Amino acid sequence: DTSLAEVNSFLPSMPISPSSMTNQYKFEDEPELRDLFITVDDPESHITAIETFITYRVVTKTSRGEFDSSEYEVRRRYQDFLWLKSKLEEAHPTLIIPPLPEKFIMKGMVERFSDEFIETRRKALHKFLNRIADHPTLTFNEDFKIFLTAQAWELSSHKKQGPSLLSRMGQTVRAVASSVRGGAKNRPEMFTEMNDYMETFSQKINVLDKIAHRIYKEERDYFNEMKEYGPIHTLWSASEEDIADSLKGVASCIDKCCKATEKRMAGLSESLLPILHEYVLYSEILMGVLKRRDQIQGELDSKLDALASKKTEKDLFSEDIGKLEDKVECANNALKADWDRWKQNMQCDMRSTFINVAENNLHYYEE
Repeated sequence: DTSLAEVNSFLPSMPISPSSMTNQYKFEDEPELRDLFITVDDPESHITAIETFITYRVVTKTSRGEFDSSEYEVRRRYQDFLWLKSKLEEAHPTLIIPPLPEKFIMKGMVERFSDEFIETRRKALHKFLNRIADHPTLTFNEDFKIFLTAQAWELSSHKKQGPSLLSRMGQTVRAVASSVRGGAKNRPEMFTEMNDYMETFSQKINVLDKIAHRIYKEERDYFNEMKEYGPIHTLWSASEEDIADSLKGVASCIDKCCKATEKRMAGLSESLLPILHEYVLYSEILMGVLKRRDQIQGELDSKLDALASKKTEKDLFSEDIGKLEDKVECANNALKADWDRWKQNMQCDMRSTFINVAENNLHYYEE
């Protein structure tokens, strides 16, 4: 598909080794330039009369002047991460906010509160915070700083200072009104291209996600059958003296295949599935960001239409239009810069992920 051709393009001068190919692509932020390091670890279960939940330790190390200390350690639960994401979306409606793992990210594959589920979520939360830390704008957000530094009671107090119910209702009414008006009439061509790209990307990444889950399920079924198949040959060898050595050899071979398959499954569940699912969520986020940009444009368009139909209140309308034009320009510039950055990171992630899967497959078949 030509709209995604650049995702698959490789430079002819690139080295052939998959590992060295991965090394050709780096994120903009090199580790030595970073001044904020965040780790999410040490999950802990909490059981109360009302609910059971997990908290994670968030350790922050920084050399930034706006922080009172160089190191912080706090505990956060999933709800706190959700709050941070909603505050970032509220403050930066046309920036691409990284996705959070859903409530049941691996539904049907792991049990909630199992070690595997908790570890999958911990990795996703760690990545979420570090993507924000690496973002040139989001990293300086005040709510992000509070999330990293405030103790639990301070964070609860800060959460209660959110927008009032009437303010939230006003935002909802405006959003609904904008969506009823339909797409922006004067949408610049580049945002129409972005929208088309994301529709294609969303379709393809969802197909890849489904295929990857199907492959994982087939591998798991194959692995479970092999686990039973090996011991059968060992038991059989006890009653067949003439071919006992051959049967033990087959049992040993099956055991090696079992271990290789288990390693391959681990590679899929750790490297491929989470990345594909993250970009499924990213595709939804980006479609939302483009809609919000169109809503801002729609407000400006409706004011311009009103100005054209009314001769009176011209000065008042002109002032509103000036503010809306500035708002649209800010939204456009923010999204343009974030789009280029997101696309570069996405292409880097996809290349390294699929090269990693190819290398794992090579090792698997060699074993």
